[in-house]
Amino acid sequence: MTKSMYKKVGIASLIMMSSVFLSRVFGIVREMIIAYLAGTSSSVDAYQISFIIPEILNHVLASGFLSITFIPIFTKYLSANKEEEAWRTFSNIMCSFSLLLLVLAFFAIFFTGEIIAITGITDPVVVADAIRMTRIIIPAQLFFFMGGLLMAVQFANERFLIPALAPLVYNGSIILSGLFLFPLIGMEGFSWGVLIGAFLGNFGIQWIGAKKIGMKLKWHFNFKHPDLRKYIALTLPLMLGLTVTFSTEIFPKVFGSYLSSGSVASFNYGLRIMFLLVGLFGQAVGVASYPYLSQLAAKNKIDEMNNLLNTTLRHIALVIPFSILIVVLRVEIVSLIFQRGRFDISSTNMTANILVCLMIGAFGFTAQTIVNRGYYALQNTLFPTIYVSAAVILTLPLYYLGMQQMGIYGVALALSVSTITQVVLLFIMWNRKSGNTGSRSVYLAYLKIIVLSVIDGALLYFAKEVLLSGVPSTTLIGCLINLICISILFCIVTILLAYIFRVKEIFEVTDKVIRKLKRQ
Repeated sequence: MTKSMYKKVGIASLIMMSSVFLSRVFGIVREMIIAYLAGTSSSVDAYQISFIIPEILNHVLASGFLSITFIPIFTKYLSANKEEEAWRTFSNIMCSFSLLLLVLAFFAIFFTGEIIAITGITDPVVVADAIRMTRIIIPAQLFFFMGGLLMAVQFANERFLIPALAPLVYNGSIILSGLFLFPLIGMEGFSWGVLIGAFLGNFGIQWIGAKKIGMKLKWHFNFKHPDLRKYIALTLPLMLGLTVTFSTEIFPKVFGSYLSSGSVASFNYGLRIMFLLVGLFGQAVGVASYPYLSQLAAKNKIDEMNNLLNTTLRHIALVIPFSILIVVLRVEIVSLIFQRGRFDISSTNMTANILVCLMIGAFGFTAQTIVNRGYYALQNTLFPTIYVSAAVILTLPLYYLGMQQMGIYGVALALSVSTITQVVLLFIMWNRKSGNTGSRSVYLAYLKIIVLSVIDGALLYFAKEVLLSGVPSTTLIGCLINLICISILFCIVTILLAYIFRVKEIFEVTDKVIRKLKRQ
């Protein structure tokens, strides 16, 4: 892989990292507002449950995987200078699957009540709220699907800026709609924000971005076209399979609906904090590197693909020590972000304990965004989907056992264990299939960082519980003191341990920060 391509990946990663980070911040602000206005009340549970059917629709159409399945097909034509055929294929897929989604959305709206009843909710008010909000959110899936294709063609042309705006506009719309409409219609106001945000951020501005690169969209149906069939063959496993994303969005809501009021809401608050870290370290890098992985795969440069994957995985291992930091400061973080209005101390403690269980699996969530894309770049969606689906099914008893023994904490822990198991074994399978001899450096890097993080965590916990024992976590000043002191200690201890264990990934990050500070 050339230095120029590494530079392109770096620039693209920076753009997407900024987008994902800001999106996660917007997402946290959104949850802060919901927490202030409604806390962990049953209306928030109903709002979260209202996403179950839309998420299933999104999964069935594999809307979240459009960039992964469509980019290799589209890129093939661009590489061969067959731009007209590329846009013809784009139009065919856009029209055919949009029509299918419209039909599915109609039936989903018609049978919303029957599907919601499966969750086990007994409170008629929660059921009524969930049904009403679900029907508002369902049409947004059409904009997610069409917008996903519009973003995919921009990614294929190495255009990242306008797609990077999508989650910002989406979350911004939810926040504004929720603030203005909550006094009138309660949590339903946030549901209207979902629909408006999907239209503006995921479809409207993406249409403009696609037009800028010369999009040629025509009303076109050709069900016999070989690339439509190829797209279906690539997408079908993702439609039918149980992915990590599906497990994360659906299982906690389904299992949580059988638990006490506020369980689903608290889980979601903890998940948003965890996703802030995962998005910064994993999702942005995965999205940015995928077009380049696809280019290397198209040229059958497997060794260079492995080099890119290994380098990326070693660097995102830094999510582990940061996960430990969040675990140590969990109460302070949740309190500072959410504890106000109707979000009281009991809500803080519940969310903080859930966060511990989720942070155990944070590196698994981060790594899977990279490992999966290695398979997808080779247009192999079948193997990882079958494997992950089988793993999810086999771990279902963990969710049930966790729910029975530990409530919503057990569900969160089961999700973490399931995700870690899947990504580790999937990487082992990748190494065998691709002959990735450089994977040893990845295992060694993770081993060093895990040992470093355990020592780091023990020292931070001692400092917080013993040296700062007189500083209360129940006040704003106390939270800030703990947060600042432990964070400073974390930086010092982590760098010292990195030198002791020779963790070069941490050296590289600190060196870059020092060089940038010197330039200032």
